[in-house]
Amino acid sequence: MTSLPSYVSPSSVPYRDPLVVPGSNPWKPSSSASQDQGSLPPWESPPTSKVWGLEFHALTMEQTVDAMDRWIARRVPGYAITANLNYAMLCDRDPKLRELTRDAAFVLCDGMPIYWRSRCNSVPLPERVAGADLIYHLAERCAEKGYRVYFYGAGDGIAEVTAETLVELYPGLQVAGWQSPPYGDTTPEELQASMDHIRDAKPDVLLAALGQPKGEYWIQRHYQSLNIPLSMQVGASFDFVAGVWERAPWVLQRTGLEWLHRACSDPKRLIPRYFRNLMFLVKALRRDGSEALS
Repeated sequence: MTSLPSYVSPSSVPYRDPLVVPGSNPWKPSSSASQDQGSLPPWESPPTSKVWGLEFHALTMEQTVDAMDRWIARRVPGYAITANLNYAMLCDRDPKLRELTRDAAFVLCDGMPIYWRSRCNSVPLPERVAGADLIYHLAERCAEKGYRVYFYGAGDGIAEVTAETLVELYPGLQVAGWQSPPYGDTTPEELQASMDHIRDAKPDVLLAALGQPKGEYWIQRHYQSLNIPLSMQVGASFDFVAGVWERAPWVLQRTGLEWLHRACSDPKRLIPRYFRNLMFLVKALRRDGSEALS
C-alpha cells in the first residue's frame, strides 16, 4: 500500500479560508457566499420523510454526494448522520439523541427497514444511502475536488489502513491525518492533544468511526470548535474498507438481511443488539398501525 505520514503539515497543502455566514440557513447559502465560492447556486433543503420520529432527507447516493460537495464548498461546519434501525431505536430511548439528529445537516437512511417503512409516506425515500457505501463515493469526490480528509476512530491502526486503501482506490485523495484513539477514558491533556492534532491538520471532511451513539455525540460536541465543514460518523465503515470485516453479499444487503451476515461474524456482541432492534421494530410497527387506525 501507499505509505502515508500519520500527520500532514497544514503548511504543505493550500488551505482555503473558511467562509462562515452567521445566522444563515445552512441549506440556503446567501448570495455573497455563492459569489465568493465560485457562484455556487443556492439550494433548498431536500424533501424529508419521517420514519419513527426521525426526519430523513430524501436523497439518492448521487444526490447526497452532490449536496455534501456543495456543503463543503461553503465552509460552514455541519455534520451528517447515517441512521439505521439501531440508531432509530437509540433515538426512541434518548431525547437528547433525537435533538442532536434534528440539528444535523444530513440525516440519511442507512437501513432497509427504514427505507421500506418510508414507502408508506407521501415522500418515500428513493434508496438506502449506507455509510459503508457512501465512504467510497465521498472519497472519490474529495479526490476530484482536492478536499482533505481526516480519519478518526476504529481499532488500533485501522484508520491508517482505511486511508491508505482509499488513496490507492482514488489517487489524488489528500489525507490530512488519522488517529485511532484508545478505548476508554482519556485525560483532559490527551483529549486536548487529539483535538489540536485534528484542528492543525485543517481537514475539509472528518470521518469518525466510534460506534453508535458515541460517535454522534462526539461529533456534536466538537464539530463547531474544530471548524470542519463536514463531519460524519461512519460506524463500521473503516473496518469494511480496511478488510477487517467482510461486507455481506449484495443480495443480502438489498433484501435487508445484512444484519444476519454481521451477526454470524460477531455473534456475542451483535446478536443481543439485533434482538433489541427486532423488539423495537415490532413496537414501532404496532404504533404505526395504531396511528393509522385512529
